[in-house]
Amino acid sequence: MTWKERQHSFRLSDKDNAALTGTVFDIQRFSVHDGNGIRTLVFLKGCPLHCMWCQNPESMSPKPELMRLPHLCIGCGKCIEKCPEKALSVDDSGTFVIKRENCTYCGECVAHCYAGSMTIVGRYMTVDEVMDEVERDRHFYETSNGGVTFSGGEPTMQSEFLIECLHEAHRRGLHTAIETCAMTTPEVFRNVLEHTDLVLTDIKHMDSRQHKLLTGAHNEQILENIAAAAAMGKTLRIRVPLIPGCNDSAENIEETAKFVASLGSAVESLDILPYHRLGEPKWEQLDRTYPLLGVEPHDKMIVYSMKDVADKYVAHVTVGG
Repeated sequence: MTWKERQHSFRLSDKDNAALTGTVFDIQRFSVHDGNGIRTLVFLKGCPLHCMWCQNPESMSPKPELMRLPHLCIGCGKCIEKCPEKALSVDDSGTFVIKRENCTYCGECVAHCYAGSMTIVGRYMTVDEVMDEVERDRHFYETSNGGVTFSGGEPTMQSEFLIECLHEAHRRGLHTAIETCAMTTPEVFRNVLEHTDLVLTDIKHMDSRQHKLLTGAHNEQILENIAAAAAMGKTLRIRVPLIPGCNDSAENIEETAKFVASLGSAVESLDILPYHRLGEPKWEQLDRTYPLLGVEPHDKMIVYSMKDVADKYVAHVTVGG
């Protein structure tokens, strides 16, 4: 079945869970930073935010996308030759061009790229297919008190699929976690949390206007959902991605820490995540311009000075999670 055919067969139906399908862009095994113990991370595509520093830009769109790694290309031209939609070409200046509006994700360019320069990010999987992958490391979950973490993008954008995966994980006796920006409706968030043991969620900025400038959306719903999760008694790990020139003022960290402190004992930790540039090349691979191009990470002393600010309000503050 081609990618285009799979798109036509894409279904989200409560009545037929065997056909319930989600768009997954990666599954990572042996993670130790995204919940308790050893975990498997399932990354779902689609995100309502567009953070300027996003390290997984391939997660923003809910649809599969063609990604090209130019440093691997050997210039053989096979991808251009085999593309049935003529979506690939080289212009007069020698620049490789992808007409993304023409791409149907048929996979012909990937199949004929000997060097592995072309790849399609995002594949449709059923709940059972995802859980079969997760089950491969059950022994490690049991010996380390680990489990499965659903991430993104923003996993609640595929709420029906996510809820069924979480339900199935619980049915199989697995610990569940989600990594979420909490930008969804209260109803969806409550339904997701029903089968979620641990919530790892970001607070990008406490000022709603600044939050919109940085991410494309205001933060009121996010903060309300986080507070609701705490009220439900869910275990929370709050994360602050510390981005140079964006949210790294002492005032913002203080306001964030005060909010976290107001959530009470539901909060397990406040994690300050230093900025890094590891995801920067992905923007180019998707023909996008990275908004923070050239921005350097903080000096360690600055990061720990922000921790000192948060320490005044929150009992357990970490750097790096």
